[in-house]
Amino acid sequence: MKKLLAAAATVAALTMPNVAQAQKIQVGCTATSDCASAMIAVDEGIFKKHGLDVEMVLIGINSNIPAAILSNSIQIGGPTSTVFLQAADGGLDLVAVAGASRMSPPTNANITAFVRNGITINSPNDFVGKKVGAPGLGAFLHVLFVKWLVEKGVDPKKVNFVEVTFPTMLDTVKSGSVDAVLTGEPFVTRMLNAGVGQVGVRYAADLNRTEPVIFYATSRDWAQKNAETLKKFRAAVAEGAKIVNEDREKASTAISKFTKQPIELVKLNPPNYSEPELKPEQLGWWIDIMSSQKMLQSKLDLNKLIVR
Repeated sequence: MKKLLAAAATVAALTMPNVAQAQKIQVGCTATSDCASAMIAVDEGIFKKHGLDVEMVLIGINSNIPAAILSNSIQIGGPTSTVFLQAADGGLDLVAVAGASRMSPPTNANITAFVRNGITINSPNDFVGKKVGAPGLGAFLHVLFVKWLVEKGVDPKKVNFVEVTFPTMLDTVKSGSVDAVLTGEPFVTRMLNAGVGQVGVRYAADLNRTEPVIFYATSRDWAQKNAETLKKFRAAVAEGAKIVNEDREKASTAISKFTKQPIELVKLNPPNYSEPELKPEQLGWWIDIMSSQKMLQSKLDLNKLIVR
């Protein structure tokens, strides 16, 4: 009888829903502070509180995130606004589900074109003929820099852009494989400390914008099948965003853990401002820029690209 009862209990445990079991989700982001709201939500147990089991996955180049989402290597990713819009324009059925970060005056100054030793940049025109590394062609830093060049009267086609991942920038600059890299903190400070070059221009501060940098996205199919999960995800990253914006210590710890950067280095600069809300009109500026750079071929309906 005891054996029968034990067997029955085992069957019941396997067949009855376990309300306490967290749903597994993999969230992919590059080695920046832009997904700090998700990093914090992992470290502080916020996702688990909302019934989600989230693992952060490090992606080398931002432009690889859409493919990773559609292959189900990750379920949610943090593409830059530009990478997301290009993917949507190319026919990939992706949707934005929550905001991650946006530009702001304090953190815009962290974005630089960092030039190697032996290269002198006195004016925007000095980038002509140079080889410039970007952490993803068509990604945020690249498109923003092209916008800056155009505003300064420089033809971006005269600059040789190549892809260089954030973690490899120091070695790439040191070796002389590129003349400059488009980067941000803590990588700027890391390269300065290593003595491999200097800041050429803080072009994001010059542009002085407040549009979204990165937001969380997934496939439309996954979003439709996991509507309740997305509500929990949004609630969790909203809590995480509040901590990122108000608690520098916790934010730095989470960012250091995910990006594998020394905590002392991360603490030197504030993380990008976390903004969990995302509105269609916030992406209008990016669409205008990308259209002017002939990066978009179709007219995107932003109301269909954001799932609330």
